[in-house]
Amino acid sequence: MEHILACIDASSYADSVCDLAAWASKRLAMPVELLHVVQRSDAVAARGDRSGAIGLGVKTSLMEELVEMEAAEARLKVERGRVLLAAGEKRLREAGAFDVRTLHRHGGIVETILEREADARVVVIGKRGASHEFATGHIGSKLERVVRASTKPVLVASREYAEPRSIVFAYDASPAAKRALGRLIESPLFAGIPVNVVMADADNEAHRRALSDAVLRLGDEREVTTTLEPGKPEAVIARVVEQTPGAMLMMGAYGHSPIRTLIVGSTTTTMIRTVRVPVLLVR
Repeated sequence: MEHILACIDASSYADSVCDLAAWASKRLAMPVELLHVVQRSDAVAARGDRSGAIGLGVKTSLMEELVEMEAAEARLKVERGRVLLAAGEKRLREAGAFDVRTLHRHGGIVETILEREADARVVVIGKRGASHEFATGHIGSKLERVVRASTKPVLVASREYAEPRSIVFAYDASPAAKRALGRLIESPLFAGIPVNVVMADADNEAHRRALSDAVLRLGDEREVTTTLEPGKPEAVIARVVEQTPGAMLMMGAYGHSPIRTLIVGSTTTTMIRTVRVPVLLVR
């Protein structure tokens, strides 16, 4: 059965993830699978092991201590995850989610999300994880890997939740943007929500025609406006988002290869990093 896959950890983004997942659940009439993954830690690294420089008997004692530490840490992580899932489930139900089930897994976060997304309509994840949540100039270390590898739309939660009341749709007529436009047209998630189609490029006939084609595809059943403005996409889109109350940014994700992104940067990463609203990414 299709569902909303909501991924939480101990960061302050967990509440916003739950609130966004509940919003999506109500609009799509789909259950939420609330996922928390416990990663295996390296107790030797955590202990700062220097046993190579000491005697064999002490080494044995130290290894026994490390094993005990690892077991205790594992039990603590499992208990912390149980508490997180219980709190998240309660928040989702109170917010009116269609239905909720929880899943507690051990393993790699990215790999587990990619495994569980098979039956998901959308994946909801926080902008940053617990270890990087205050690094405001960056996105989480796992987020880009999930978005690049996922075959499903990824909804990135900002720290503070506000119900989406308007869609700012970043459009450049690329294949990724056209796929995102198809999602915007077809999904009941966006039914009745006003859309501003934004193109950051020169004001010429070709770009005006591309915007007109997008508006035509969106149809007459919703309020649609357009913005065509020259400038860097990061700056133009961010300004429109900031000026739009209750905005959610929607865009095609990572239109260039990872190698090209390393050289020239990525509009996708910049937008996730800088805007303070939910961002829906479509591969």
